[in-house]
Amino acid sequence: QVQLVESGGGLVQAGGSLRLSCAASGRTFSMYGMGWFRQTPGKEREFVAAVRWPGGSTYYADSVKGRFTISRDNAKNTVYLRMNSLKPEDTAVYYCAADQTPGLRVGVTSYDYDSWGQGTQVTVSS
Repeated sequence: QVQLVESGGGLVQAGGSLRLSCAASGRTFSMYGMGWFRQTPGKEREFVAAVRWPGGSTYYADSVKGRFTISRDNAKNTVYLRMNSLKPEDTAVYYCAADQTPGLRVGVTSYDYDSWGQGTQVTVSS
């Protein structure tokens, strides 16, 4: 089992930045990638970004491309999501997730992920 804990959410003005962290523990050797998703009330969980290893391939949703950056610190078993130029429509609960399926494909749906964190709220004011 993999345990994930997100942190770094908060309230920020439009145009500002935040960095989310997701620390993994447990059977981290069974992880092949991690992703970030977000969800607002009444809507389905939406893919934001993902990173896969080895190789470090990354993939972003069109809505965040050029503004968000996903990165990984192997030594700390932590994945980060740097969010710049935030917009009010980025307001959501952000979740990180672990992909424990080997291979090269980057998961972009919630079904591709096996373990989830509890989420962290990001609120962008206009």
